[in-house]
Amino acid sequence: MKKYIAECIGTMTLVVLGCGTAMLVGCNAVMGGGYILTAFAFGLSIVAMAYSIGNISGCHINPAVSLGVLLSGRMSGKDFVYYVIAQCIGALIGAELLATIFVMGNVPDMTGGLGTNGLAGVNGSAVAGLLVEIVLTFIFVINILGVTSPKANHGSFGGLVIGLTLVGVHILGIGLTGTSVNPARSFGPAVIAMIGGNGAPIECLPVFIFGPLIGAALAAVIYRALE
Repeated sequence: MKKYIAECIGTMTLVVLGCGTAMLVGCNAVMGGGYILTAFAFGLSIVAMAYSIGNISGCHINPAVSLGVLLSGRMSGKDFVYYVIAQCIGALIGAELLATIFVMGNVPDMTGGLGTNGLAGVNGSAVAGLLVEIVLTFIFVINILGVTSPKANHGSFGGLVIGLTLVGVHILGIGLTGTSVNPARSFGPAVIAMIGGNGAPIECLPVFIFGPLIGAALAAVIYRALE
């Protein structure tokens, strides 16, 4: 149970810091500043949680990562199911916290919808958005599988390497899809934004659920073949 609670807390933290930063500073690639701040907010969230809960749950805080770990034979099916449930609950809690803080504080949401992902950057193309999420998640998850492999020798720097990789995929992906690479991160804000009557259309959500899962599965299969 402790590791499931840790995954819930970790995912909540990722949503609060990552999506919260996006809401506060915006993600305009032309202006640049908010774009980079948001990328680093997501990456540094991973770094913080890796060194906080990594020894408890492994710090997946992402159903796509958990799928990659499952397909790599490093976790059980039971743990996978409970990890995903805990991660989605954490994302919902994080999104609700942001909604409450921004409403109570009368703070403008520069994203217009709790940092939800969308397809505006790819001109509404679900296929292009799906491809972006598959590729970025593949890069992120294959990095995690390599860093956390029993054969790896990264010492205490693994969490930093993974966090910086997430920064990298966000730098490319924010202008295209807002960067999900994490179904829970997309699910929580989308649901809370929908309940509040704002945010990207819920019809976009399948792109940000299936894209990362496909990318993670490909990463696991290819990594196992190469390892």
